[in-house]
Formats: sequence, C-alpha cells, structure tokens
Amino acid sequence: MSDLYLNNPLLKKAYVPIEYTQEQIEEVIKCSKDINYFIKTYTKIISLDKGLINFEMYPFQEDMSRTIADNRFTVIKTCRQAGKTTTSAAVILWHAIFNDSYTIAILANKLSTAREILSRVQRGYENLPKWLQQGVITWNKTNIELENGSQIIAASTASSAIRGFSINFLYLDEFAFVPRNIQDDFFTSVYPTIISGTNTKVVITSTPNGFDLFYKIWINSVEGRNEYANFSVSWWDVPGRDDEWREKTIANTSEDQFRQEFEAEFLGSANTLISPNVLRSLTFTTPISSHYEGSLTVYKEPEKGGVYFCVVDTSRGVGMDASAFVVIDVSSVPYEVVACYKNNIIDPLVYPDVIHNVVKNYNEAYTLVEINDNGQQIADILHHDYEYEHIIFTSVKGRAGQVIGGGFSSSVQRGVRTTKQVKRIGCSNAKTMIEKEKIKLHDFNLINELSTFIQKGTSYEADIGSHDDLIMCVVLFAWATNQPFFKDLTDTDFRKKLMEDRERLISDDVLPFGFIDDGSDFEETINNQNSTDFWNDMDTSNKW
Repeated sequence: MSDLYLNNPLLKKAYVPIEYTQEQIEEVIKCSKDINYFIKTYTKIISLDKGLINFEMYPFQEDMSRTIADNRFTVIKTCRQAGKTTTSAAVILWHAIFNDSYTIAILANKLSTAREILSRVQRGYENLPKWLQQGVITWNKTNIELENGSQIIAASTASSAIRGFSINFLYLDEFAFVPRNIQDDFFTSVYPTIISGTNTKVVITSTPNGFDLFYKIWINSVEGRNEYANFSVSWWDVPGRDDEWREKTIANTSEDQFRQEFEAEFLGSANTLISPNVLRSLTFTTPISSHYEGSLTVYKEPEKGGVYFCVVDTSRGVGMDASAFVVIDVSSVPYEVVACYKNNIIDPLVYPDVIHNVVKNYNEAYTLVEINDNGQQIADILHHDYEYEHIIFTSVKGRAGQVIGGGFSSSVQRGVRTTKQVKRIGCSNAKTMIEKEKIKLHDFNLINELSTFIQKGTSYEADIGSHDDLIMCVVLFAWATNQPFFKDLTDTDFRKKLMEDRERLISDDVLPFGFIDDGSDFEETINNQNSTDFWNDMDTSNKW
C-alpha cells in the first residue's frame, strides 16, 4: 500500500507511521518554537530568476511574521509587491502544522485571490521533508485537511463564507478592496462569532483604498483604541528600491497612485469635494455612546444653554438608501457634530419617533428636514403629531430661491427641497467650512463618505458603490448657515432673548395664578431639564 496521498510523491498520506531520528525530533521542536527558523530553513518559494529556492526573508518579513505569531489581533498596512502574500502563506503553514485541531480561514476580496494564497501554502507544504509533514486527508483548491485535525479554507470575504465553522485563525487579505457594504455585513454578522473564543487569531492585511473599515481599524490600532497590533510596510522597506526606482515608478503611474500603492497612504477617490490633503488630516473620534442598535452614535451630550441644529435626510424604506440625520452644536465656531444617525432598514413611520427623541434631548434642536422624497411626511408628523415647534420652514423667493423663515406666503413648506441651487451653495459652503476647520466632524462614517463624495458633471455625489446620506446632511447644514435665520440663531443676544421668552412662556403656562416661593431655584429647574439625569430617567422605550 502506498504511503503517498493519491500517489503524489510530494504528499504523505494520513496516519502513516514515521520513525523519527533524534535530530529530526529536535528539529521539529525547534521549528515549533521559532516561526522564522521554520520559514527560512524549510519553506521554499518560486523565484522568477532562480526557480524553487529557500525563503530568504527580508528583515521586515521576519518582523511581520513574529508580529502575527506573538499577537492575537494584527492589522498590516502594506505597499504593493512587498512579498506580503508569500510571508502570510508561510505563517499560515506554520500555524497549521504545529497546532492540533486548528481551523484557518483565508478570505480575500476575490475567491481567486484566496485560492492563490492557499496554493502558496500548498507549495510550501509539498516541499517540506516528509517527517515535517502532517498526513493529508483532503487536498483541493479551496480546502486542506491534515491528520492533526488542522484545516485551511479559502473563500471570498462574505457573511456566508465561513458560517458553520469554528475558526481559530482568520486571515483577511486585501480587506480594503472588499466592497464596503460587504465589509460592514461581515463585521456585523460573522466577526463577533469568530472572535468570541479566547484564543482566536485575526490577521487583516491590505493596501489602503480610501477611508473604509480597514482605515478605521488601522487608525484605532495606531491610537491604541483597539486590541490590534499594527505593522506597516512601505516601498523603502523592500531591498533594492531607491529614489531612482521611485521616480521611474511614478513616471509609469502617477503621484497619487504611488502614494497609495507604494507609500501605503490612505487617499480618497479622485476629484473629491474636499482636497486630498485635508481629507488625510481629518480624524474621527470614538463615540461616547451608541443607541438604537448602533444606528445612533453620540460624541457629546447636550450642554446647558447649548444651541443645536439637526438636519434630516430620509429614504423610502427598508433596503433603500439610509435614513440619516446629523446633530450639530452651533453655539460657537468651530461648529461640532455631536451625534449621527444612519439606518437603511428603519420604517419611515417609525423614523419620526427616533428623530423626536434625539432632538428634544438636544435642547429641542432646530430641525431641518430634506423633503425631496418622503421627507415631507416626516416633517408633517413631527409638526402635527409630535407638536414639535422647532421644525424649520422655508419658502421660495424669486431668484433667491428657498429661504428659511417661510412667513405666510403661499410657497411656505416645512423643510427644504434639495435643488441644484441649494446643493451648489451647500457644497461650496461645506468645502470652505471643512477645509478651514470651521466644523469638527468626529464621525467615522461621515468622513468615510467624504472620501468618496466626488464631482460628477457640475455637481457632487457618491462614487459608485458608496453612499452620501450623512454628507448630504452636512451639505444642507452648510446651505443653512448662509441664511439670515441662522445668523440670528447663532447670535448670543438673540439666543438669550429666545431663552428668556421660553422661560416666560413656561412660567405663564405652569403658574397662571402667581408664583409661590418654596425655596427652590426655578431657573435652575428649567435649565436642567436636559441634563444627563433627565436622559437617564427617560422610559427605555423612548430613550435613544
């Protein structure tokens, strides 16, 4: 009976007994304890110039493999053609051989890419001495099973790719090139289950591709906001690359392409509303809390006396573009995004309740609703059903277009219609505000959308496969800042008068027959109605 797997001379069949020499036993132990010794001594690769050779690792490749071996979570930002795939394949091979009952999943943006990585693992395995091999049970283009119980699976990155498997080692390759909706779906539905184990290892590698989830994980790692160890590879880390090589490569590509693919910089799409230099400088903040199953992220609680402005965008319903709104503190410049909401499955009839809960807590924020689609219904519900007084009205006044205020003209409407004029003014103002640091954005999803908000014709919109729901809220806010109403709203004296009028109305309503001093501070009671305690005391069904 053959000791070979399917008569392949390079593969040992499972459960074939081997008599080890003392030297071989010592080598097995040494390899199991030192990943780089194993790779450099026993792993072979294909060289274009030399053919099949031992893997002579560059210093950065040795550091990269140790980083992966020594950490549970690793994120690697790498330039093109740096030998990342070859190194990763060798690392995966080591983990499969020297761990029992160990399942490794190789996921990539394309199935063909995942298969290519697995083929490199297989090539490395085939060229091991038989006494280092684990006997083969299954061997094909997408799956390897070894007699020690280890298994390696190759698939594309999708929420359904590895359901049903207990994963010990998750390898996500070129994660920045996975469509962003799939990124989100994967991390929402699959990732939490994978990392629920105490020893699960996760490695994420990619060349940058905009301000996506890979960017978020990387930045959070660099700033110590997650558990990922970070490792970066740029063109100068690769031996043989010098300034002359750089200049030739730029001449054959472009400056921006070189910066993204070889200097591993995070760049947005071409022709974005915001200049690339400013985009690179934008930073997101970790929310202080999240609500509505993560749809609402809060960056600052409402402050006593603060003035807030909310812009609402709506979708037609489940599965369409997201319904979104942004709450902005306009008490002083720079303005500051304090809360963001985005959800593409919320029922339009439920949406007004969410908006109302949030804006009333932000000191009854002035609320501007975009009414191009079913936003008019949302605005009407807020105004009539919830009797919300701070819905912003607009009216059409000749060449001036839509203006805030409304008055009693026949063209008055609750909300604003996004016309070409409104969008043009809003985009221009938003560009100025962001580039001159007159607004703090904070929100990752908002910054992400900015990186793909590009010029198309004479206007701006989301790049293919991207979204602009939150950005359009900022654009409409920027349009509103050009209105006389907004200038009054942010005027200190005007705000003081509004507060005095409000307190007087409350006093007249609550105390029609006079006021009896019981020793409490009435003004303090009014001003504290939006305190943190007030929020915490809200019924959970109505609380965000």
